[in-house]
Amino acid sequence: MKACAIPEDGLNGLRQNWRSDMVSGFLVFLLALPLSLGIAKASEFPPAMGVLTAMIGGLFVSLFAGSRLTIKGPAAGLITICAGAVVEFGGGAQGWHLALGAIFVAAMLQMLFGLLRFGSLSDFFPHSVVHGMLAAIGLIIFAKQIHVLLGIDPATLKGLELIQLFERIPSSIMHADSHVALVGAVSLTIIFGMPLLKIPGLKKVPAPMLVLLVAVPLALILDFRHTEPVFDMVTIGNFWANVGLNVDFSLIGTGVFWKYVLMFLFIGSLESLLTVKAIDGLDPWKRASDFNRDLVAVGAGNALSGLLGGLPMISEVARSSANVTFGARSRWGNFFHGLFLFVAMLLFIPVIEMIPNAALAALLIAVGYRLASPHEFFKVYRIGVEQLVIFLATVLVTLSTDLLVGVGAGIATKMAFNLAHRVPLGNFFKARYECSESQGEWLIEVQGSAIFSNLLGFKKLFSQLDRSGNVTIDFSAAHLVDHTFMEFLTHLGEEFEHAGGALLTVGFERFKPFSDHPLAARKRLSGNTQLA
Repeated sequence: MKACAIPEDGLNGLRQNWRSDMVSGFLVFLLALPLSLGIAKASEFPPAMGVLTAMIGGLFVSLFAGSRLTIKGPAAGLITICAGAVVEFGGGAQGWHLALGAIFVAAMLQMLFGLLRFGSLSDFFPHSVVHGMLAAIGLIIFAKQIHVLLGIDPATLKGLELIQLFERIPSSIMHADSHVALVGAVSLTIIFGMPLLKIPGLKKVPAPMLVLLVAVPLALILDFRHTEPVFDMVTIGNFWANVGLNVDFSLIGTGVFWKYVLMFLFIGSLESLLTVKAIDGLDPWKRASDFNRDLVAVGAGNALSGLLGGLPMISEVARSSANVTFGARSRWGNFFHGLFLFVAMLLFIPVIEMIPNAALAALLIAVGYRLASPHEFFKVYRIGVEQLVIFLATVLVTLSTDLLVGVGAGIATKMAFNLAHRVPLGNFFKARYECSESQGEWLIEVQGSAIFSNLLGFKKLFSQLDRSGNVTIDFSAAHLVDHTFMEFLTHLGEEFEHAGGALLTVGFERFKPFSDHPLAARKRLSGNTQLA
């Protein structure tokens, strides 16, 4: 695409693109409203605080974010951390206020990370670990939301461990509220059935909006307001009276407080940065985001959200990809999505309170399924058995402990495999290569191993090279190239191609891939490569 066709940014971008961005913002708003309510409720926060987070992400963060097409708001991936924090801090309003303190402190560190240019640290996490973390989150969401969908009193589930929630599912099915379960089943049918229908124009209707268009009238017909308990309906109350200085720092000197600060910081930052990277790949103009600026912007949004009572926000992948699909051209798509949420909370709270929680649970179960579907497990297996082991280690440890320990276990498993492949400790974090230039063409000779933990060194090298030039990477003297590095090479090749240059890889003739997947890790067959 020609450079002159690239949409402008800032106020010029608003004047140029307001029609397309407003339409996309409105359609994303239809997605964001029910999801924000559901994510907040599942996080043990007041439901409307999820909408507050999305409003801040749109109206405030969009103005100075480092990415143009991402949507900032609450994410299902942080549900387990938010809910865990509220419960460990005492539950109810007290737990909510104390969790906000951890969110605010994490936000300040997040801004510091961005200012120190730590945005590239997302590359340190192996892809199989990230996918395992997301799959574990999906399973946790399902274990909690299936009971809501069946109309089970949440008070009967308090204090249950994750395994106990799974064990309780048959009992919940036997004792389900038939009317609530009907709404939940219809909502799930709409979500999973829509892609199977070949009706022209139907795919342009956001599934969450269609769910609400069916679930709300159904709840009215079944008279949920008078026949069902209060916990089966969305309750917002006096939203604007509750928006204020809600943060509480009284546990800042405790270990549990800092445990959640670290989880909000690392998991939230990682998910957000990975989403920015993914949406850059979907951007029709292939614009490169400023990861560090985006981290500072999200941190500032999280600080404001934490002060006022909202959840932590990230660049959310489902809404961001929908923003691209709906035709957004600039950061104003995110702004308009926040503006429409603001108007909804000003004028339509009585309508929002007609939404049955079973419909929100169905939306979250669909999100959980996408994160932990059998396809995700099989996709990792295709890349290699080793990647599946790392993936499963992350999932199982996360389910039995928490996200931070699970991610650590996945990284430790990956490093153990690298040790088994005779990667010396000196090569774990140091990129080893020889670089030369001749007549405007660059040759990079990789030595030792190219793996996730030394990828940052290679990225620093490539950031200095002109993408419109010709670069050859020679792996003849290398020993091991892992899956994370292979995926990096693929994205790097796309950058060179888009800029008019060429990236050529040579020297893999004597390597054996760990599977027939094109991005599988590969190891040199002979043992005579000098490593030390």
